[in-house]
Order: sequence, then structure tokens, then C-alpha cells
Amino acid sequence: MAAHLSPAEIQRAAKDHLWMHFTEMAGYDDADVPVITRGEGVHVYDSEGKKYLDGLAGLFVSQVGHGREEIADAIAEQAKELAYFPIWTYAHPKAAELAARLADLAPGDLNRVFFTTSGSEAVESAWKLARQYFKAIGEPTRHKVISRKIAYHGSSLGALSITGLQAIKTPFEPLVPSTIQVPNTDFYRAPVHSDDHEAFGRWAADQIEDAILQNDPDTVAAVFVEPVQNSGGCFPPPPGYLQRVREICDRYGVLMVSDEVICAFGRLGEYFGATKYGYLPDMITFAKGATSGYVPLGGVIAREKVMEPFKEPGSAFLHGITFAGHPVAAAAALANLDLFESEGILDNVRENAPVFRATLEKLLDLPIVGDVRGDGFFYGIELVKDKETKEVFTAEESTSLLKGFLSQALFDAGLVCRADDRGEPVVQLSPPLTCGPEQFDEIERILRKVLTEAWDRL
Repeated sequence: MAAHLSPAEIQRAAKDHLWMHFTEMAGYDDADVPVITRGEGVHVYDSEGKKYLDGLAGLFVSQVGHGREEIADAIAEQAKELAYFPIWTYAHPKAAELAARLADLAPGDLNRVFFTTSGSEAVESAWKLARQYFKAIGEPTRHKVISRKIAYHGSSLGALSITGLQAIKTPFEPLVPSTIQVPNTDFYRAPVHSDDHEAFGRWAADQIEDAILQNDPDTVAAVFVEPVQNSGGCFPPPPGYLQRVREICDRYGVLMVSDEVICAFGRLGEYFGATKYGYLPDMITFAKGATSGYVPLGGVIAREKVMEPFKEPGSAFLHGITFAGHPVAAAAALANLDLFESEGILDNVRENAPVFRATLEKLLDLPIVGDVRGDGFFYGIELVKDKETKEVFTAEESTSLLKGFLSQALFDAGLVCRADDRGEPVVQLSPPLTCGPEQFDEIERILRKVLTEAWDRL
């Protein structure tokens, strides 16, 4: 058996061979790479034994926390029984059981589950499904997708094309054509109706209708929306917004896709954001929290009407992924859902979400904090130069603030979170769903100390 690498050898291996994602590798030329070695509950530990509160649930993933033996045991048992078999013309018990369970949890008649291994693959699959669906029902000109500005929908080429972040799209252009972006639901910087949430929501939804009309309704296949938009710093939907989007999609025969890669599985206090906000999409994309990160798994849940043309003899959705519906991943997801039920995970989020909000809103007394927004256990804190005018930082100031100070300072203070500049500078928080007031207070204390120091440095 090969000997374990020493901490110094791991550091060297990380610098010389590990290509980290969305990472400026040069940043570690003269600095150590943070190495996280284990997790326990809502905390993780680094190679020096230092303890951190996982205020981002890894990457919006670790719903039930780290080190859950129940999920680890389910993984081990399934690996011993059947480690792998594809779901290309075959089924296996765990994939079938999980599909049925998800169909039962999903709203309305969303009851057909197409598994993937990631959120990007789920979004990609939903777009491909929409395209083939319309060809199958005799509307072959429908291929365009509408999504919202700054919204992140994934990194594969199709999902990236739907994404509304130009800076991460430019290096890979030309992308898949036929994607259109409309305004998001950032009420803090609403260009109209800035004193009326509901009126702003009507305006924002109507921009989707305008985009459909401007781009020829007969060519539009789908509208992609997140229940709470992640990128830009947690934009909740204004009252009635998602219902109005549903009405607009129905009016023009467009499929509505609820991208819940982050928002599903308890993040907002329900299994799905569509349930939380009371709308019925044609498809839901999911990943991340489905297994609490113990094994990669994602998918698309579709309404029966989307499945109908594929039930005809000789018809098939011509798309597949080798590891989709993996037996071990499905077993992990089922064990994860068992914990949701036995430990009342959704109840914990519903009970403590108002406490989380109130605790974070204490930070509004800081001159650098302009807005605290979000829902459930999913929040963004927008940072500003001037609270009265909502003055933004310049690009240079934002880089200096986030990358030059905040990211490292928050980590050094023992908090894993995300200092993000996709849009205006924000700190994002998405703790494990097992957290409560004690952890919220710790998050607030660390943020208050570090944000105060950041303001003093400015």
C-alpha cells in the first residue's frame, strides 16, 4: 500500500499538479493552498487542524452536514452490492426508487426523472430536451432560450450559453447561439418601481414577454429562472413574479424551467423552490443538495406532457450520460432524504430562517453593508461605498476589497463563505441546513469584525 503523502508533499502536489476550478493559480506562487482534510457536522478542518464553520455548505451542497455515517454506510453497502450499471435501456433498483421518490416530492405532475451527474449537465439536458420536444410535437423552429442577466446556469458549453455572465463566456466564444438575457429581480437596484416589490415584479416578468415577442414566439423554446437567483447575491422573486412568468410561458407555448441546482432540497425550506413560491414549471433541474455532496448526482424532473411525445413507438430522447443514475449516487440520495425526514431538516430551516435573516440584518448598521437579501438558509450581503446613494465600488476597488482582503480574512477568521464580484460585491452565505442560532451568531460576529476592518482599510 502506498504511503500517505505528508502535508508538505500534499502542498507540493496541489501546486504542481492539481488544476483548481475557477482559480487564479498564480495566486499560490508565494502562498500555501488551503487544504481541507475532514468535516464534522457544520465544520471542516484544514491540514493544520484549524476548525472552520462551513458557511457555504461546501458550495451550496452539504445540506445535512459533514461526516454522516448513515450516508457513508449506504454508499458502502451499495458499492458492495452493485457498484455500477448504466440506465441506458436498463434500470437498477436504487435509480428506480429514487426517481419515484423525487416524483412524489416534486410539485404537480412533475413525475419523470432524467438523471445526470451535475448541475451543468442538468441544465444542458433540459435545453436539449426542450429542443427535441418541440421537434417531436411539430414545432421545429423553437430553439431559443431566455434567461436572466448575471444568472449562472453552468459551465458546459450549452449551460454557459444560457448563463448571463459575460466575463466567463468571452474566453469560450463563439458559444451556442439563440440565448437571450432579460433583467433579473435585484430589487435593491431596481431600475423602475424601486418602492414597490409587486410592481417591480410585474415589470421584470413583462420583460420576458417583450423578449419573446421581439425574438418571434415561434422560435422560443424555454425560459430558465432560478427561484432565488444565486449569482449577483441572492435575488428573491418579488410577489407574483414567478406566477406571471408561468402565465407568459403558457400564453406563448414556451416551456418554463426552474433551475434549482442550488435552491432544491431544503435550501429554502421546501424540497423544491417551486413549492416554496407556488408555481408549476415544466421542468426542474437539480443537483448539489440531492446527496448532500457525498456523491455527485443531478437531474431533470419533467412534467408528464414533456414526456408524452417520447412514449410513441420508435421515439427516444437521444441523450445520455455514462454515470447518470449511478447506483452508489442514488443510494446516497435516498439516505440523504431519509435524514431529511427523520431529523426534520425542512422544519429546522422553516423555524430558523427568520432567525438567520434577523441575525444577518444586524449587519445593516455597518457603513459598508448596503443590503441583506435572500430566503431560507440562502443569503447575500451587498457591499457599498455609500449606503445613502448605493454608490458602487469601481472594478479595481472591488478586486482589492474581495480578492485582496475579504476572501482571505474571512477564511482566516474561521468562516467559509463566498466573497463574490459577479455583479456588485457581495458576501454569500449558505450554511448546512442543520445550523441554528448558535452558528448564525458566530457568522454575524465574524462578518462584523472582518467587514469593519475592511471599511477601515478603505
